[in-house]
Amino acid sequence: VLSAQTEAPFYEEWWFLLVMALSSLILILLVVFALVLHGQSKKYKNCNGGKTISNVEESVTLDNGGFTALELNSRHLNI
Repeated sequence: VLSAQTEAPFYEEWWFLLVMALSSLILILLVVFALVLHGQSKKYKNCNGGKTISNVEESVTLDNGGFTALELNSRHLNI
């Protein structure tokens, strides 16, 4: 009975403190990773409106023979 009283509780053992510290670190990293992904997806949604316009422009330029054809057609050369 005396040996049970002199033993430290499990939450004061070194292995328990190490497991809790590592678990906390992993949890913090997961939260940061989730916030970064959420910010990236929001930025992608904001840029998506401009990308649809450029995709329409690219499809038009591909009908004209490609991007270089658009560049040549957009220049007004004096002959």
